[in-house]
Amino acid sequence: MPDALRPILGIETSCDETGVALLRWEPKQPGHGLLAHALYTQVKLHADYGGVVPELASRDHVRKLLPLVREALKDAGMTPADLGGVAYTAGPGLVGALLVGAATGRAMAWALGVPAVGVHHMEGHLLAPLLEDDPPQPPFVALLVSGGHSMLVEVEAIGHYRILGDTLDDAAGEAFDKTAKLMGLPYPGGPALAALAAQGRPGAFRFSRPMTDRPGLDFSFSGLKTQVLLAWQQSDQSEQTRADIARAFEEAIVDTLLIKCRRALSETGAKRLVIAGGVGANRRLREELAAAGAKDGFKTYFPRLQFCTDNGAMIALAGAIRLAHGQHQNESVQVFPRWDLQTLPPAA
Repeated sequence: MPDALRPILGIETSCDETGVALLRWEPKQPGHGLLAHALYTQVKLHADYGGVVPELASRDHVRKLLPLVREALKDAGMTPADLGGVAYTAGPGLVGALLVGAATGRAMAWALGVPAVGVHHMEGHLLAPLLEDDPPQPPFVALLVSGGHSMLVEVEAIGHYRILGDTLDDAAGEAFDKTAKLMGLPYPGGPALAALAAQGRPGAFRFSRPMTDRPGLDFSFSGLKTQVLLAWQQSDQSEQTRADIARAFEEAIVDTLLIKCRRALSETGAKRLVIAGGVGANRRLREELAAAGAKDGFKTYFPRLQFCTDNGAMIALAGAIRLAHGQHQNESVQVFPRWDLQTLPPAA
């Protein structure tokens, strides 16, 4: 078990962002909290290909990871000898990218004689709101929405997770990116589509809210993407029409997520809702969920925008909590490209 007064190094390399952070996790103690963090995004590297190329992502993590670790240590006024433990993303994600972070983190921990722990990427997202001044306390429901995941999770306690609903095909973030691409928007498409949607006219187009006409909490956005494609192909393809379709698509995604969140809160009786993951940065989604919470009597919790997308701070946090409860890995390097969140052990 690490010394709580010594910081934990968090390493995130699951896909196309290299993130590191230093965190001292000892609530209510002086010096507690995030000490430094650094992030490098590979957007420009993958832009010419219209999506993430796994081999290029892995190679870029190799180039960028150690310089970012040095940068974070310098910003915090520390050296590697000051570390009390290392946390790294062990999955899910791209296997090559995961191995870069896992091998680096495991090697650093071995050289320094400190414990290391592999962190579930989605648990990192789920716990990211704990970095804020008003953190949620379990039990709560979490909506995890990103490029690879759309799921609703009942959180009884840290490590006690029950998946209420999952994506059957395209995740929400993936649907954003693919829809943007089919309408000719630049990579990465999700943020570009959301920005364009702000210029769209309300009511010019309307798309279905998939799987809301039946019971259940699972998600499916592939059909919505097809509706957008047909609408775009049959339109005049003007800039205003592009913006109108973008707005209608974003409204359909947000409404679907809102309906499912309300159902999950009703089924579980929870009064707290956590929203995390890259799509959690979407302005319309944040506004609609906050408004629904004020109306229905539940409280919404979001991480700050910079911690919605992949980052080292959320990995340092999840790792610090696990290490504080004596959970760590042996000297072997293991990653899990697929990893069921429900298989994690309790954190206490």
